Amino acid sequence: MPVEPDAPRARHLIGYALAVFGLVWVLHDVYFGTVFASMRHIRWVWVAPAILFDVMSYVCQGVRWRYLLRPVGPVSAARATQAIYAGLFTNEVTPLRAGEFVRAYLVSRWTGVRFLSIVPSIAAERLFDGVWLAIAIGITAMFVPLPRDLIAGGDVLGVIVIAATALFLFLVYCRRKDSAGDAAGSKREGHRSLARMVSHVAEGIGRIGLSRDSIASLLISPLILVFQGIALWIMMLAYGFPLSIWVGIAVFLIVHLGTALPNAPSNIGTYQFFCVVGLTLFGIEKSSAVGFSFVAFFLLTLPLWILGLLAIARSGMTLPAIRHEIDRLMKG
Repeated sequence: MPVEPDAPRARHLIGYALAVFGLVWVLHDVYFGTVFASMRHIRWVWVAPAILFDVMSYVCQGVRWRYLLRPVGPVSAARATQAIYAGLFTNEVTPLRAGEFVRAYLVSRWTGVRFLSIVPSIAAERLFDGVWLAIAIGITAMFVPLPRDLIAGGDVLGVIVIAATALFLFLVYCRRKDSAGDAAGSKREGHRSLARMVSHVAEGIGRIGLSRDSIASLLISPLILVFQGIALWIMMLAYGFPLSIWVGIAVFLIVHLGTALPNAPSNIGTYQFFCVVGLTLFGIEKSSAVGFSFVAFFLLTLPLWILGLLAIARSGMTLPAIRHEIDRLMKG
């Protein structure tokens, strides 16, 4: 009897349960008259700059990824950004962040590089994001009072980042020191596919190393957070919330941390939950915050849907075909 499909199904159900919980809490005890009234006063002149900053953040991510991919093969910033948008669109329509595998597959297909050779660059991205996210929480706490839970989350994140950085440096050191890695690798060929995958990813991280490309990608990384934070803050101005940029960044960090774990497609429910929590912490009435959470979600996500759909259409493959190929590669 097949047991394996039950695990992903259970994870899907957990993601959807979180979405339902978030929406129930957000919509509970809300005055919908106030919600719709607040929507009528949107200053649309601010919406375009907010969307522009959000798009710029993903372009920066494409440029950063291009640098991290150089050890395995040349990829243009445009191609890297296209793959990122294809992955983002996948995350919008499927649960549990399957988009990371989609963008890795597309780049491997375009460059002729093995699928697993792309994964280390994504792992390095997550490390750099964690470093700058922890720094951003620390800097923001100097200008606005942050919730105790967010500070605690930042402390935990800092410990994780330190451990991950130590592991990264260890893998780089082993890569440089151990030139007999191929011989050791041949003895592990009989191991299960997961062990081979972990070994391959570790080797790829060591290959990225502390090169000029990896340092450049590390320095580009804060722009992604800054642009996304500014995008949400400008959307607050469009909605008529008289909040400082530091408060806007603080709310963005709350939303960003709250939606970091894989959940329902598009982060629906969890996005609204943490957005409302963040805004009410800084004095915004809940009904107005609820209206903003849905408006900002839609206006900032719509361009992502459009550009992501175009990215997949221009890849020459359909999303089901891409996912089928990924499943085949992971099993093989």
